[in-house]
Amino acid sequence: MSLGVALIVTVLVIHGVLSDSFNRSAQGYDLIIAGKGSPLDVVLSTVFYLRPPVGNVPESYLKQFTTGGYRHLVEEAIPVAIGHHFRGATIVGTTPDFFKKLRFMGNKEYKCSEGDFFKWNDDFAAVVGSRVRKKAGLKLGDEFTPELAQEVETHHNPFKVVGFLAPTGTPNDSAIFVNINGFYDMHGQGDDKGHVHTADCQHEREQKQYSAILLMTKENVVKPEGTAIDPNSPDFDPAKALDERSYVNADVITLPRVLDRTTDVQAVQPISEISSLLTNIIGNIQMVLIFLAVLVVFVAGIGMMVSIYNSMNERKQEIAIMRALGARRFTVMSIILLESILLSLGGGLLGLLMGHLVIGGMSPWITEYTGIIVKSWNFQLTEILLIPGLIILASIVGFLPAAVAYKQDVATSLNP
Repeated sequence: MSLGVALIVTVLVIHGVLSDSFNRSAQGYDLIIAGKGSPLDVVLSTVFYLRPPVGNVPESYLKQFTTGGYRHLVEEAIPVAIGHHFRGATIVGTTPDFFKKLRFMGNKEYKCSEGDFFKWNDDFAAVVGSRVRKKAGLKLGDEFTPELAQEVETHHNPFKVVGFLAPTGTPNDSAIFVNINGFYDMHGQGDDKGHVHTADCQHEREQKQYSAILLMTKENVVKPEGTAIDPNSPDFDPAKALDERSYVNADVITLPRVLDRTTDVQAVQPISEISSLLTNIIGNIQMVLIFLAVLVVFVAGIGMMVSIYNSMNERKQEIAIMRALGARRFTVMSIILLESILLSLGGGLLGLLMGHLVIGGMSPWITEYTGIIVKSWNFQLTEILLIPGLIILASIVGFLPAAVAYKQDVATSLNP
């Protein structure tokens, strides 16, 4: 019983922390503007750094979100350029606003465990994630050169480590962040000030190309009643739809739908995609593990029932004496049921303790290989359901031995 409960607790806690970490990894921004493609691939690339960028986003869109026609909808727009690696860590080019304006795990601010974040004019500065620091063996002030693709020119300045990101429990712990100007200079497109005019390796474009733009949006402005515009209508005018007076949420007009219909980029809601991933894939794995753990507990319950039932022969005289002294049949039956319940609850409480101790023991290993911070005192509300569940199970498995004690004949049992 203890082992089964410990397994359930371990699965519930680790899945809960994993889900919470995944969902909060993309907090701090509402939308990801990226090239056309799979929204899930956009999230895996931009949030988790597990895939190459889906496509490029021209710099003109960043200007639209900061000073152009979309500016009334956006609080902050932060560009990111993802590509190249150093000792297995993904290189992410961005601006200082990434650390100043964004939050993680709810409302936590990014901090450096050593050094500081790079400034706007620190073109060749880098901030290293906590997990990369251990794997790459970098120290403050070290210089490194990213591992570039063969077709990319390599005559550029090395990056200097100016800070180490304090552990966040997010995929950012596994990345190296560099000033976006220095990132583009790796492609040999910098001017005399080190700033670049293109991110295209083939040097075919005249403006920067970002991997994505992270948007913090303002609250939607609802259109006056009766003036809704159907984006599927042939009379749909995106200019009017994006006007501050006619921008709406709900099911009529949203920024993602407008961008998808009228531009060559898409706006992905990371929280929605991550929730779908957790529900459709990781959630199914959790259900399988929970089913196996419940099966272990059920088998343990059957074993307990057989054990109590077999012990009834040894306790016939004890039960008969209790009956002879005035104990009612219902009292004897209640004692057997109480015994079953106490055994189940005792095993369950021991299992709870064992499960959390196992989680505490596994915590360093989980953090080392996944970057997810798990503590032995992490608790899931669903663990509370184990108590009534064990009581119900104990009542069911204890009913047969209790019924045998209830029907036991006193006179026959008192005979030696």
